[in-house]
This record gives sequence, C-alpha cells and structure tokens, in this order.
Amino acid sequence: MLTEPSVGKLSSMTRALFIATLVALPLAAAPNLSGSWMLNLAKSQYGQFPTPEVMMRTIQHKDPALSMSTYQKGAQGEVTTELKYTTDGKPAVNGENKGSAHWDNDKLVIETSRDYQGTKLTQREEWTLSADGKTLTIATHVKLPNGEFDVKQVFEKAPAPSGATARANF
Repeated sequence: MLTEPSVGKLSSMTRALFIATLVALPLAAAPNLSGSWMLNLAKSQYGQFPTPEVMMRTIQHKDPALSMSTYQKGAQGEVTTELKYTTDGKPAVNGENKGSAHWDNDKLVIETSRDYQGTKLTQREEWTLSADGKTLTIATHVKLPNGEFDVKQVFEKAPAPSGATARANF
C-alpha cells in the first residue's frame, strides 16, 4: 500500500520522466523549400511598393544551404537576382546586401541590410511553407529612412515537368 509520501514521490518521478522524454525527442525537421515557385499576384500584397508583372523564384535547399534565383519583370524592367544563405544564422554577403538566415521553429527568417546613398535599408522576411508544401508565403517588413512598410508575397509551387523525377533535396 502506498503511503502519502510515496504518492508524492511517484508523481515527482513521473514528472521527471515526462520532462526527460520531451528533452530527448528529436526536433522536427525544417521544411524543404526546394522547387520552382510562381508569384500569385492576386494573393500578394505590395501596398505602395510597385507590384511586379511576373515573378518566378527557383530555390535549392538542402539544410543548411539555401540558394535562390529570382526573375522579376515589371514597369522598371527585368532583373534576375542570385542569393545564397545558410539557415544556421551565419553571416552572408550577397552583393551589397549583408544578412543572415535562421529557423524560428518551422518559419525561416532572413534579415538583410545595406547602405544606399548614405542611409541604411533593412528588411526582415519570414518564410512559411503551407502544410501541403504547395504555397510559400513571405511576409517582409522593410525599414527605409522615410518610413516602414510591409509586403506579403504568396508563391505557388510549379508542377514538376512531365516525365521528370522529383527530388526531395538538391
């Protein structure tokens, strides 16, 4: 028969075992962002910022390596950018931009800054992949000398070309 102190001891032991089990559980794997993505203009929000006519982004992601090529066409012409980060928070330099990327649970956070005509421009992107892996949402907060604004970009995953073998990681 258990006495009152034994019940308390058992409860403490159960709590300790539960906590030890939680600590021992592996962390969830980071989402794989690899693929070709097309901007959905109808679902995106640019506010006062010029909206592109078209934007396509190809991402190669094998954690912690992350590289992307973005093609954008709009009123100001066409431009393609190539960016590389590691998702472990290490500093990255992409042209005049300095920044880093890290995981905040299942959300990728990319923070960048650059000096432009003697002023500092900064932005913080939060990337979220939908549960089905078909929608990538990027919420960006931009700080400029004349104010701050937010942009929301919604990308939809392009289907793999027919006959192609999809690869989970590049």
